[in-house]
Amino acid sequence: MTILHIDSSINGDNSASRAISRSILEQLRSTSPQPRVIRRDLVAQPLPHLTMASFNDQEVLEEFLAADTLVIGAPMYNFTLPTQLKAWLDRILVAGKTFHYTADGPEGLASGKRVIVALARGGIYNAGSPAAALEHLESYLRGVFNFIGIEPEFVAADGLNMGTEQREASISQALGQTVRLAA
Repeated sequence: MTILHIDSSINGDNSASRAISRSILEQLRSTSPQPRVIRRDLVAQPLPHLTMASFNDQEVLEEFLAADTLVIGAPMYNFTLPTQLKAWLDRILVAGKTFHYTADGPEGLASGKRVIVALARGGIYNAGSPAAALEHLESYLRGVFNFIGIEPEFVAADGLNMGTEQREASISQALGQTVRLAA
């Protein structure tokens, strides 16, 4: 099994998404005999934004295609994903490789992969909350991965900027959810 572990938080050791994605990776390692892990830290080694000159760089796409499972740490910045993660997605959403167009619309070509996303959000954005309409992280990632044929799984830590108790409880709850992912 090949696991691609991606982190995109700028918060270093204080990052909830990094802590949760690390826990997910540990759980997966405990259930798979010696998985091959590819690590990509999009902050330590950022990808440039997509240009025509970088469009034909296949390294990131090949890394994605070779992975059986992806573990992605995705914090919410200004109601959506970090630009570092967007630059990575721009390299895996490639017509003819991860999707193609048919007479009936687009069809994903990347099915069969498992994608687990560790979400970290400062507020509460789930359905029914006052800020629900501003949630563009999980909805975007779900749409992107569905577009290429993958149904992603999410583990979320919410309300991280709503006080120390809320932060600790939310991270603890999310870490607890990572155990079920290994099952």
